[in-house]
Amino acid sequence: MYSAEILAQTLASGLLMGCIYALIAVGLCMIWGLMEIVNFAHGDMMMHSMFMAFWLWTLFGIDPLVAMPLIMVILFVTGVLVYFIIIKRVLKAPMLAQILSTFGLGIFLRYLAQFLWTPDSRMVQEPWLDGRIDIAGVFIGVPQLAASGVAIIAFILLYLFVNRTELGGALLAVSEDREAASLMGINSDKMFALGWGIGAACLGVSGAMMANFYPITPEVGLLFGLIAYVAVALGGFGSIVGAFVGGVTIGLVEALSGVLVAPAFKYVFVFGVYLAVVFIRPQGLWGRY
Repeated sequence: MYSAEILAQTLASGLLMGCIYALIAVGLCMIWGLMEIVNFAHGDMMMHSMFMAFWLWTLFGIDPLVAMPLIMVILFVTGVLVYFIIIKRVLKAPMLAQILSTFGLGIFLRYLAQFLWTPDSRMVQEPWLDGRIDIAGVFIGVPQLAASGVAIIAFILLYLFVNRTELGGALLAVSEDREAASLMGINSDKMFALGWGIGAACLGVSGAMMANFYPITPEVGLLFGLIAYVAVALGGFGSIVGAFVGGVTIGLVEALSGVLVAPAFKYVFVFGVYLAVVFIRPQGLWGRY
């Protein structure tokens, strides 16, 4: 039997981690919702943002929290460049060419990191965000709490941008019907680039915050990329709200199954929940065909 304290601790940990997963998934959802292209380099781009945070702290003493805006800008520019250099060239190509282009980019980024920094695991030592707090007997890590808080704030700002601004309206118009949007004077090319930039910027935020407490290796992007795919599919392709809910759900399922069953089987339950949703509602919880 598990005590109420253990369950409360597990739920708190799962919720905090789920918020971070959610922001990663929202970045992936932005790209899919605009162009219906899955970015298989998503997790590897986040891995590089984590390494940026690590090296800025190690070499220059810039804490990841302070470095986060800079990393976000760098990832935004990277996303825009990826669109113009790679994605724009394969927009009208067969789907297999689109898949292989981002898959190849992911492999390149992963092994570039391994070549530059070796496969060794690294950690940001003694960041500003450190320690834990006790809330009614539930111990919460300060880095995890800060990361989840930043993720929620970033999601709210992104949601308001997409749904309450003229530029966000243009993004939605392009995602609905790019030809009709072009007839209304909206430059689809610029909107696609903006979408890639915003999606990558989400990785800059989540990667910088994750670097405060998560081991950094060239392979870490594989896990986070896979979780992002599952969260987006669970919530529904094209829905940023669905992606956020999907990410939080995965965090909770992962934490609960790791404690109630065994840590080795936690991802079995994560993918099991995803499969159950797909069988019942293939388009996801908030998605549409």
